[in-house]
Amino acid sequence: MEKNVLINLTSINTVDDDSSKTELTTAGTLRSLKNGGFELKYEESEVTGFGGSTTRLILHGNSLVNLNRTGTASSDLILEKDKKHHCHYGTPYGDFTMGIFTHCIDNNIGENGGDLYLKYTVDINSSFVSDNEIYIKIN
Repeated sequence: MEKNVLINLTSINTVDDDSSKTELTTAGTLRSLKNGGFELKYEESEVTGFGGSTTRLILHGNSLVNLNRTGTASSDLILEKDKKHHCHYGTPYGDFTMGIFTHCIDNNIGENGGDLYLKYTVDINSSFVSDNEIYIKIN
């Protein structure tokens, strides 16, 4: 099953006590997978800083999310609750590896939409970069 959906995304990045918030509303698709998970796919915009890229989230319950971005920016991030993964991140200026430690995955997405909350920390070469939260609402 694949259906067209409306996605409301809010991203909050925090470094020390300084937070920045980005909001995006866009069209996308939601597809159920044979393993019981879901795939959410949408086109990025200049608002998020990833214009010209497509983002694909593979949702595996409350324990694992794979975030894949292709296009002008590329990334393969693994968000697994209470674990750290070293992940590829590509920009027009070069590629590098980031550490991603996931604190929380709250996945309430079903065939009719729902919501997803992710909270994770990013580091590069074991040096703290930012705390991140993503809220996604699918209608």
